[in-house]
Amino acid sequence: MYVPQSNSTTEGQATVEAGGRCWSWNLSFTIFSSFHELQLLDLSSNAACFQDFDGLQRLTKLRYLNLSENSLIGNNILESLGKLASLEVINFHSSSISGALQDSAFRNLKKLRELHLGSNQLNGSIPPSLFELPRLEYLDLSGNLLQGHIPITSSILPLSLQTLKLSSNNLNGTFYFFWLRNCTMLKKIDLSKNTDLAIDVNFSGRVPKFQLRALILSGCNLDNSIITGPNFLGTQRHLQILDLSNNNLAGSLPNWIFTNEANLVYLDLANNSLVGSVNLMWQYQSNLQMVNISKNRFVGQLPTNISSVFPNLTVLDASYNSISRYLQPSLCNISRLAYMDLSNNKLTGEVPPCLFTNCSELKILKLSNNNLGGLILGGASNLSFISSIYLASNNFEGALPNNLSGDLEIMDLHDNKLSGELDASFWNLSKLQVLSVASNSLTGEVYPAICKLTGLQVLDMSANKFAGSLPNCTRKLTLDFLNMSSNTLSGFPSSFFNSSFVTVLDLRYNQFKGSLDWIQYLSQIKLLMLGGNMSEGQISPKLCHLQYLNVIELSHNRLSGSLPPCIGGMSFGYQVDDLEFWSSVYNLDFGVGFSTADIDDPSFMYNGRYDLQGFTFSTKGKLYTYGRSFFNMMFGIDLSANMLSGEIPWEIGNLSHVKSLNLSNNFLTGRIPTTFANMTDIESLDLSHNHLSGPIPWQLTQLWSLEVFSVAYNKLSGCIPNSGQFGSFGAESYLGNANLHSLSQGSRCSAVPSSVEEGDVEDEEASEDPILYIISAASFVLAFWATVAFTCCHSLGQHLILRL
Repeated sequence: MYVPQSNSTTEGQATVEAGGRCWSWNLSFTIFSSFHELQLLDLSSNAACFQDFDGLQRLTKLRYLNLSENSLIGNNILESLGKLASLEVINFHSSSISGALQDSAFRNLKKLRELHLGSNQLNGSIPPSLFELPRLEYLDLSGNLLQGHIPITSSILPLSLQTLKLSSNNLNGTFYFFWLRNCTMLKKIDLSKNTDLAIDVNFSGRVPKFQLRALILSGCNLDNSIITGPNFLGTQRHLQILDLSNNNLAGSLPNWIFTNEANLVYLDLANNSLVGSVNLMWQYQSNLQMVNISKNRFVGQLPTNISSVFPNLTVLDASYNSISRYLQPSLCNISRLAYMDLSNNKLTGEVPPCLFTNCSELKILKLSNNNLGGLILGGASNLSFISSIYLASNNFEGALPNNLSGDLEIMDLHDNKLSGELDASFWNLSKLQVLSVASNSLTGEVYPAICKLTGLQVLDMSANKFAGSLPNCTRKLTLDFLNMSSNTLSGFPSSFFNSSFVTVLDLRYNQFKGSLDWIQYLSQIKLLMLGGNMSEGQISPKLCHLQYLNVIELSHNRLSGSLPPCIGGMSFGYQVDDLEFWSSVYNLDFGVGFSTADIDDPSFMYNGRYDLQGFTFSTKGKLYTYGRSFFNMMFGIDLSANMLSGEIPWEIGNLSHVKSLNLSNNFLTGRIPTTFANMTDIESLDLSHNHLSGPIPWQLTQLWSLEVFSVAYNKLSGCIPNSGQFGSFGAESYLGNANLHSLSQGSRCSAVPSSVEEGDVEDEEASEDPILYIISAASFVLAFWATVAFTCCHSLGQHLILRL
């Protein structure tokens, strides 16, 4: 790829460069119209808005144009450049270009060698003229919205082509590698993430003239013959990067991957259905630096001599397989190992202590969801190398070492058999951002030393045996997530964390007392879980100021008083920033580089993201667990099992996005608001065990999403609606309401669960059926006017009036 040298200009060559610092500004290209000798123009990475591309048409000597990472404004931008026949390089990567590519835009660019149009919003089909450019070496159309087939044939393809990147589009049809057989310079092909694009690797026994260095076919409609062979891949002796992931490939790992002369550096076979024993399929690979065989069906144990098989390995990802037995101590001899993920396998035994202490390059270690055991961290206290460690859901035991030190940023130890206290020295991990020790048997108090962790963002100490009060922090923690549920904590000072940062707060099932007035300061809260404590007092109307709430769970407390009507004005529902929030927090990307001078993507990113443990929420009579998708799946209110009284505010019916509302086991009175019919997304509505009276509003039959409904043990009367979803609810939804009756065939009610007299039933039906109201009123009006007409117009009527 041609890259201009910013500090060298030959005689007679004019150069303008303004890359580097980024700010937003506008520029019209008419200012360059007098620069007739300009050959190189680089305005990349300026976050600028460029327009008036016709101003470039006088730059007849322009060879290199780089406007990447800006915003290009206007129509037919590429068509404006069609007259610049001297152009050799056009780089508009990430420049907000949209619309279709016109075939005529490129016909005159006979000298064009590189075209960078990746990461834009281009749509339509790929113009055939692109593949008719005789000098084209580099073509990048990746990350767009292009569709249709790839217009290549053997007769028109430029023999100079070296790199072809068409990934992340909507291309379809079939791509035949046979088309490329005469492209002797071809080095890289990336067709990944085109799920409808079929790939044909058949060469009919011929040997292609090219030697690829990178082949990326992840997420295509890739035929299984690519691994069963034989095919042209066995002839690629210079292949360094091979990505066949996400293709549902089945069968054994192909032998040609290791038996040919290629010196692979990067191998990705993840998310297929490959089988085989991992201790038999490997052969010596001195150059292999990254291996990803995750999410397959491999079995067996890791080779005992794995350090000899992969002496230069940097990344090993074999997660989500069925690899068994022990971790080999020879892993510690792979001196460059920086990322290892063996989570979600069937590993047993103890972790070699040297993995925690001797691997100076190891940054991310993931061993969660196995059957590993022994002392936690192998008893080591100095973790000076590792930045992220995941040992969750194993059988590790014992106490965490005292005076633990190192540069740990993420420590996930949840769901093990840890015991003892987290003494004051544990909190010396000054760089810690994420800590989860949930679901263990840890005891003692939470020491004030925790206040030193000013960078801590996620703290999950739930389901342990911690007691006492949380400490007062002079410098409040800037937590985003705090889960201390299922302990025996009794004190919660408001100075423990900065309330303006916390997004998720789960303090359920402790022994906290006092009022909840402090929650009004949780300005960013999305998930508020305080149930199962001893909180008391009224629900303050200031709760309604929390504009980002998705779920509020205050059940099983001692809250009293009435419900604030302003709750009906809260914005429960999906926020536009929720997806962005979840995709950005705790993504600790880990860059791995390797030396491939002629490959333009010199590094691959491996993710050290911490996935929050699922939150539980009771709805539809069951306890559900939600993971990262919680914020766009559940919007709920649970105020059950308190001492709330008064009528249910009609304004609550305005909560159209709420999916679960539980007000059961309180002392609520009055009628069920008819406005509940406006809760169009409601799936579970529980009003049982209160003192509600009157009928079930017939308007609730319009709630088509309603799956679970209960008004049991109230004082309701009248008929039970039987249309809409109400036809699916059983008698248990209405138990304990002596004057509530079901509507049977015809228009009569039968008592549920106790009987009443027939006359009362008929009166109830009449009072509950709106059609009867209308008919009665119309009959009265008709009878009245008939009487008036008779008395005024008929002779007999007039005679009667005179006699009176």
